[in-house]
Amino acid sequence: MDKFKQLESFVLIATRGSLTAAATAEGVAPAIMGRRLDALEQRLGVKLMQRTTRRLTLTHEGSAFLEDCQRLLVDVANAESSVSAGGVKASGHLRITAPAGFGRRHVAPLVPLFREQHAEVTVSLNLSDRVIDVAADGFDCAVRVGDLTDSSMISVRLADNRRLCVA
Repeated sequence: MDKFKQLESFVLIATRGSLTAAATAEGVAPAIMGRRLDALEQRLGVKLMQRTTRRLTLTHEGSAFLEDCQRLLVDVANAESSVSAGGVKASGHLRITAPAGFGRRHVAPLVPLFREQHAEVTVSLNLSDRVIDVAADGFDCAVRVGDLTDSSMISVRLADNRRLCVA
């Protein structure tokens, strides 16, 4: 049986005050909650609750264990939310460089959309056709048309750019 599910069930039983209320909240039968509690108590080798036909009462060990379990469940929930999508907010300053014409037409219109999604990030967009050293000039991101000259950098092909020379 899942140890984590046993802990969650114990906390739910203790906070709801009965196996039936905890089972209803979990969407399972009361017998399942009872088996989870029995398995947890057997694994720990201690009684966490005194059970009668009328009520459940936490033992001294059960009270101490409940506090630890609640703290543990909160820590797990916080850890999960910090790494899940949307859990970690981007912040700081982003410096982007792009060729002048391409940047005005394709990159600049995307900056306000990015800022709406990431309000804590400030953006500097440098539109220049001159060749620069991205790392030395302190840029976080460079949009370039053509092949990558520095193989130590990470590149992602955004699109093919077909050019025609016409007269």
